[in-house]
Amino acid sequence: MPYIQELRALVGHRPLILVGVLVLVFDRHHRLLLQHRTDDNTWDFPGGYMEPGESAEETARREVREETGLEIGEMALFNVFAGKEFFYECPNGDQVFSVSPVYVTNDAQGDLRADGDEGSEVRYFPIDELPSEMLPQVRMIVESFLKSRGL
Repeated sequence: MPYIQELRALVGHRPLILVGVLVLVFDRHHRLLLQHRTDDNTWDFPGGYMEPGESAEETARREVREETGLEIGEMALFNVFAGKEFFYECPNGDQVFSVSPVYVTNDAQGDLRADGDEGSEVRYFPIDELPSEMLPQVRMIVESFLKSRGL
């Protein structure tokens, strides 16, 4: 993330508009993969910020691999979320307005493991038993996905 660190050195904690790609990973039992974040103690989707020269799909694959150990096969773009609802102030005071392409896949292979840096645990949850420690933006995305599927 040297790019964002370079920007932060110039602008400090002021709001930045950043592209943060997220992936809804489902297993064969239709459970949703979440990671327990170490920075804010919440459960979130695998994902992260786009690096210069990367496509959103490349970012999605890289972030899932880095954060969960899984390799993604086929995936589809679900939606792009942005706006005032997707403002976030990081625990260190950095402010971000996220533009978040969200992909969906049920094609993930590999040995599931947390990276130990950004996430302390990764786990699949039944969609009706998601943890309460989720940011409102994460819940909005889940609710939007369920609504789109008529659930």
